[in-house]
Amino acid sequence: MSTETEEALLKQIAAADLSDLMAIWAGRVSDHWRQWPHVYQQLTRNILAQGEPLIAYDVVAEALRIWPSDVALRQLQGLTLSRSGATERANTVLRELRKTGAQDEETLGMLGRTYKDLAARASAVSRADLLKQAAEIYSEAYEKSGGYWTGINAATMNLLIGQEGRACQLAQNVRRDCLERVADPEGDRYWESAALGEAALICRDWSEAERWYGQAAGLAKRRFGDLQSSRRNARLILDYWKKDLPEVERYLHVPPVVVFAGHMIDRPDRPSPRFPAEKEQAVAERIREQIEQTKPAFGFSSAACGSDILFLEAMLQYGAEVSVVLPYDAEQFIADSVDIVPGSNWRRRFTDVISQAARVITASSDRLEIGGVSYEFCNQLILGLATIRARQLDTELMPMTVWDRRGGDGPGGAASVVSSWESLGLKPAIIDLPAVAAVYDRRKNSPALHNSGHRPPLQNFKSRIVSILFADAVGFSKLTEGEVPRFAEHFLGGIASLGQKYKDKILARNTWGDGLYFIFSDVAGAGDFGLELARFVSQTDWQAHGLPAGMNLRIALHAGPVYEFDDPITGNRTYSGTHVSRAARMEPITPAGQVYGSESFAALAAAEGAKSFTCDYVGLTPLAKEYGTLPTYHVRSI
Repeated sequence: MSTETEEALLKQIAAADLSDLMAIWAGRVSDHWRQWPHVYQQLTRNILAQGEPLIAYDVVAEALRIWPSDVALRQLQGLTLSRSGATERANTVLRELRKTGAQDEETLGMLGRTYKDLAARASAVSRADLLKQAAEIYSEAYEKSGGYWTGINAATMNLLIGQEGRACQLAQNVRRDCLERVADPEGDRYWESAALGEAALICRDWSEAERWYGQAAGLAKRRFGDLQSSRRNARLILDYWKKDLPEVERYLHVPPVVVFAGHMIDRPDRPSPRFPAEKEQAVAERIREQIEQTKPAFGFSSAACGSDILFLEAMLQYGAEVSVVLPYDAEQFIADSVDIVPGSNWRRRFTDVISQAARVITASSDRLEIGGVSYEFCNQLILGLATIRARQLDTELMPMTVWDRRGGDGPGGAASVVSSWESLGLKPAIIDLPAVAAVYDRRKNSPALHNSGHRPPLQNFKSRIVSILFADAVGFSKLTEGEVPRFAEHFLGGIASLGQKYKDKILARNTWGDGLYFIFSDVAGAGDFGLELARFVSQTDWQAHGLPAGMNLRIALHAGPVYEFDDPITGNRTYSGTHVSRAARMEPITPAGQVYGSESFAALAAAEGAKSFTCDYVGLTPLAKEYGTLPTYHVRSI
């Protein structure tokens, strides 16, 4: 492909919003892009600027498979990891890059950022040392390059370690440089304006700080990732000076993330009206009013006819970014929950909003036939993904619902969602549907009965959302006959003892040879057990038990809806479904000694507020046996 084609693509990327950037990424032609490292770099930077570090990481990860030694791509890998919250991995990547001889401003500046990020969550003693390291690295970068962005960070870090005089001198030097730059109207001057605001804060010139941050905000457009980065440094400085500047907060404000759920439009045969078609316009208007009041930039929802599609249409009209989660395959979902009113236009409107969404996630490949668990899982996934997004941008998560304030039709419905939100301490904005005085037969109107073709539930079959752990012993195939009994006694026996600690949360367990399989009632229990299991295996002296020293485990975690039933052969309660298969495919690609989790596991952990561990994004990972790719997370203790 020609240089002209590359240049045209770079211009297209420079002018694109997030949905357009996603379309460019999805529509890439691999053979052509393999010639263009600069396209990958620019796309990564622009997606990062708009506050999507996980997608940016996928872009740069693909590029590094083509150009593994490209310094700019390795720098961006560190930055995407840092912005996604995987600070330790970012620090490792950038320290390794520095060891290879990269001493440029980008490498050192991004490395300095990781120490700043590590300091933010460290204890008071460790924090001081980490801030000092950040100040030293930023200062080294500034001395070598004279670049204003490492200079302003060096100034801020020196302030935070109490070097006020040096901090203000560095800030004044940066100020002179940036004033010259902003005098030239050509090019993007966001970062220069933000640096001038930061320099003013360091030297306690409050009115000038407000002026420059106001100018930066006017240039930012929808670069919420950049705004969040600027706001974080501003807050550090204001906290140091014990100063409150509401105008700076207002200028650097990142709009909230809205998570949405609501009633579908009534089916023609619904026995008691709840959301009749004639109320569509009134509900749509009320949704638009709530969005105008909330002023969000991001929305997460499913896409059923009625409230969901009305919300997505209103958000897109407002100019917000939307992410859509479908409970299962789109065509099946359309038949069940979209194209349900003869002669209506809901199917076309579904297609329109899906085509404009920044991301469409399918929670499960198929619908579970029993109960409303597929919809319940979808709603939990929506909440978890929205929570992760809000955390990345350090902004507010705001639930919104269209609800009649009645008990609802069972799990997965609006009433169930609101109850779940409120149990987590969230206060939803409720758009009321008129009260409907009717008594529902739960079985007849269950969310699982969205269409009339369902088979009746099988005897003793239930469905529920669980967490699934698969693990495999590394080195088992090399054990001698004499070592196998010792493996069973000490390796499996030790795991069995550990399992007793979690017996109240373990629903089922099994082994086959070196494989382990556990079903947990919640995400927190599965995560805690997985991490404790990894520590047990890595810290045990296996040679003392007559086993090879290198014994280890690969541990994979997933969450999703499954069937629960009595196994006809064993008579034991067992769990099965496509999500069990998905978890099994994750285990072989997990590094030995590590605990990996799926996106579903990470999202539910975020939704439930798991506090003892966190999930760092690893990237799109090819699963075993050609099962496709899956967004994968490294699960680690906090």
